[in-house]
Amino acid sequence: MSEKKLAIIATKGTLDWGYPPFILASTAAALGYSTEVFFTFYGLQLLKKNLDLKVSPLGNPGMPMPMGMDKWFPILGTALPGMEGMMTMMMKNKMKSKGVASLEELRELCQEAEVRMVACQMTVDLFDMNPSDFIDGIEFGGAATFFEFAGDSDICLFI
Repeated sequence: MSEKKLAIIATKGTLDWGYPPFILASTAAALGYSTEVFFTFYGLQLLKKNLDLKVSPLGNPGMPMPMGMDKWFPILGTALPGMEGMMTMMMKNKMKSKGVASLEELRELCQEAEVRMVACQMTVDLFDMNPSDFIDGIEFGGAATFFEFAGDSDICLFI
């Protein structure tokens, strides 16, 4: 029987959207899957050395809110200064209180588990990003690089 493969395309670069690709990739690797994550467009933020990510209320209107804030947050969250910072702090505290690893820890776990992480070269060039801003151990490649792996994968996810 051949080795199972998981291919993930990571396109989002906010704190809340950073967790799914790393959790899924590290879990798949722990289960013996050969795993590759292709980071493109805003997903490239997840590969930067300095992860200064925030929660964006604009990108996630279904986010559960405490204390009945769910009725008012779509309006206030984008209008009041400091709400993005408050939401980011709340999410980090919630993750920590529930024992969920940080994004940095999950990313390191993926590297230790030999998850192949590919930064989209076209996007790096398009946004004039500096490759030295990214963590060590990643590869740079185009869509064709990803399709080589994804074409033979058992599961392919777009996040």
